[in-house]
Amino acid sequence: MREPPPLTAPPLHAPPRHAGAAVRPALSEPVQPSLAAPAPDLRAQRVAPSVQKPVAAGWTRHAAPERPPEPQPEPAPKPRQSRPARRREVAPSRLAYRMERLWLTPMFRVAMRYGMPVLLVALVLAVWLGNDARRAAMANQIAEWRLAIETRPEFMVSMLAVEGADPALDAAVRQVVGIELPQSSFHIDLDATRARVATLDAVKDVQVAVRSGGVLAVTITEREPALIWRQDSGTMALIDGDGKRVALILERADRADLPLVAGDGANRAAAEALALVKASGPLQKRLRGLVRIGERRWDMVLDRDQRIQLPQDNPVSALGRLIALDQAEDLLARDVKTVDLRLKTRPTLRLAPQALAQMRRAQGLETAESDL
Repeated sequence: MREPPPLTAPPLHAPPRHAGAAVRPALSEPVQPSLAAPAPDLRAQRVAPSVQKPVAAGWTRHAAPERPPEPQPEPAPKPRQSRPARRREVAPSRLAYRMERLWLTPMFRVAMRYGMPVLLVALVLAVWLGNDARRAAMANQIAEWRLAIETRPEFMVSMLAVEGADPALDAAVRQVVGIELPQSSFHIDLDATRARVATLDAVKDVQVAVRSGGVLAVTITEREPALIWRQDSGTMALIDGDGKRVALILERADRADLPLVAGDGANRAAAEALALVKASGPLQKRLRGLVRIGERRWDMVLDRDQRIQLPQDNPVSALGRLIALDQAEDLLARDVKTVDLRLKTRPTLRLAPQALAQMRRAQGLETAESDL
């Protein structure tokens, strides 16, 4: 069986061959590969050139040109690593070592950064102020600067305003303040002024401030009188709910709208007295006053010279029971002089002398006339 022809074919117009003529190799022309025939494997020919098949007659075998070996890139020479130069170790001196240790201390760094400059400035000032003339000149200059600032128009106070006080208290406040105007606000002691105004009896609270426009404002909160306190000496004073004195009065009629309290320590029990006045209810129109007995308890005085002796503990509740009894039995409308409520379990009534005499005569008892 004949094998297939070689890879290349002779040209279509090949010159005729003469006898005896040497066979010349055909010019190699590029061969158009056929679609039907697969491309030859040139790699196989290069690998095994000795194993070739015989060439048929009329065909010329052309050896595939051998490709020169591709030059392989030479490996790059490795950079020569330079060895670091050995550092010569020199032992520090003892002073350098101690200084380095000191700089590692935080306090030493702070002292050198801040303390040293301050010390130098203080030393310069001390040397400069060592002269008496320079010190005097510096003090005079500072005084002139301060006076120029204090006497500027925006710092001058030229008017006193009193707010929240009646005319009488307003005059008393102006007298107590005692500041000559105009005056620089730097020379006015607001705390001392407030303390002087607070000493007035009618002043409950006071605020002192310098306002814009050169106004010294004194804002007063007055005490509201709630009771009239008649002392053993006969002096009468108005007191508020806390027992603080508001003002003095000459007669009871000056403030007839206020209840009267009397006795030692009545001002210290002003809150309890106001509670009794409020709880008196229907007896309030007949109430003439409250008397403090032994700084322990109260006696309520009504018209017709009637007296209600209240206990030391819970006087308001005891008064409430008496009012309920009076509304049921009309007790206080009778000839009763004293109602003693000091003992909760045994209230006692003391009749008027005339009523007591009539009761004894009705019982057939003849007694001598007395006020008992």
